[in-house]
Amino acid sequence: MPETAPLDPALDRRIVIIGSSGAGKTTLARQLSGRLNAAMFDLDELHWGPDWTPKPRDEFVGALQQAATGEVWTASGNYQSVRELLWSRATTLIWLDYRFATVFSRLFVRSVRRLLHREVLWQGNRESWRATFSSRQSILWWLLTTYHRRRREYRQLQRSDAYPHLRWIVLHTPAEAERLLAATPLRGQSDPERTGTPNNEIPSYRHGLR
Repeated sequence: MPETAPLDPALDRRIVIIGSSGAGKTTLARQLSGRLNAAMFDLDELHWGPDWTPKPRDEFVGALQQAATGEVWTASGNYQSVRELLWSRATTLIWLDYRFATVFSRLFVRSVRRLLHREVLWQGNRESWRATFSSRQSILWWLLTTYHRRRREYRQLQRSDAYPHLRWIVLHTPAEAERLLAATPLRGQSDPERTGTPNNEIPSYRHGLR
């Protein structure tokens, strides 16, 4: 059965946002953390060291364990190596299941913006023109080679009994994500203007697939 209720701050206390590279996971996690008065952490930031060198696994796992000990947080990222650790602590999973064209265009624009503005990312890292457009390590190439495989994987996980405690919310367009964010009440507050919101103004969140 579809769900039409927004996030419940009393129940949706530890949220993991997943999806393809460039879908907007970290942005949505940061926005939700503000509304829910929750801590926020990004797996990329925990994983990467200086010069795009992955941190040792023990260091990565230790940082994640520390970040996930809290009772209220939002997290963004897809790392399979720490999925069990993170998902077992989570209460809610939000999957940004956007069309390939949507994700690719978002990722392309984000990459060009970072390059033009020389944006500093985690641990002082920056994206480079060469790595982005003429390397097999390109984030664009990564999306091309992982998009369909990751969708199949998440669909299988959603259908399975691997994480029965999780509430799955599947968003198919950026507009649905925006409506979810707008419909989420501030933690500890009740917004009377949202009482009785017509169902056609709130996206349909499903345990099943569509």
